[in-house]
Amino acid sequence: MTLVTVIVVNWNGKKLLRDCLEALQRQEYRHFRVILVDNGSCDGSVEFVHTYYPGVKTISLPDNVGFSAANNIAIRNADTRYVALLNNDAVPHPSWLKELVETLEANPGVGFAASKMLFHDRRHLIDRAGDGYTDAGVALMRGRGMTADGFNRCKPVFGACAGAALYRTGMLGDIGLFDEDFFLLYEDVDLSFRAQLRGYQCLYVPDAIVYHKVSRSVVRDSPVSVYYGHRNVEWVYVKNMPARLVARTIVPHIIYGWMAFLFFMMNGRTKEFVMAKLAVLRSIKGLLKKRREILKRKNVDDRYIWNLFEKERLLLRSINRLKNHT
Repeated sequence: MTLVTVIVVNWNGKKLLRDCLEALQRQEYRHFRVILVDNGSCDGSVEFVHTYYPGVKTISLPDNVGFSAANNIAIRNADTRYVALLNNDAVPHPSWLKELVETLEANPGVGFAASKMLFHDRRHLIDRAGDGYTDAGVALMRGRGMTADGFNRCKPVFGACAGAALYRTGMLGDIGLFDEDFFLLYEDVDLSFRAQLRGYQCLYVPDAIVYHKVSRSVVRDSPVSVYYGHRNVEWVYVKNMPARLVARTIVPHIIYGWMAFLFFMMNGRTKEFVMAKLAVLRSIKGLLKKRREILKRKNVDDRYIWNLFEKERLLLRSINRLKNHT
């Protein structure tokens, strides 16, 4: 019985696909099928998959519709209990899918699971160990740059990076799929927030290991990533943050925004940052409409959500950004 549909979204990633798809063929867990959604690539990606991986179902789109919409198309084509999302620049360990599935099978009250993502070229370091969210209303890549041995405990976390995660399709049917307006970046944080507001927990699974070729798909601090990242961080906040928690988070959220502005001003990305914030203002009416619908269906109390948040360390975050330029 096929329990899992693994979805790989691709855009001109032919050079990445062999490692990704070969690793899927080596999975110890076998009850899955793979759908590759191609976002209008012009590098021969689809032909490559047809030739060398005929067992992979391909959905070839004429244009780049973005990460969110591409995943949604495949999810709607899935008729399995679970959907696993995997970036084309991610290489899963042979036990990756088995660990995720066994975790959700053993925890029926949990809605989704996050992987331990390690840097592909520095496998002793964490890329992220699930997603966090801070009391400044900003997402956090848990463990980024820290040693992998420090993240060996399975535990509830705020959310999962959609670059390597497993979701119950029943949960997605309840909370809705990815918000396609996001196009890319922060769409998984938005989905995680909506899931938590409905009471679906996320578990971090340390034995579900993926080696991530970081920024091969979206270059960090590029014009594209700055614009979508800093537009979408506000979209998540406006759409999902309960009113009582806005009062507790708004001041550090504003401070974070100003510090981010100074950082990007020093690094030549002022235009993209300002355009992102202006786009938020233009979209505020639609965001508030979505907010009303989301919070109307909220079935957990504010204390539960607040306890999911991690303490924002703005100074430490700024120092790390300036030191690493990433």
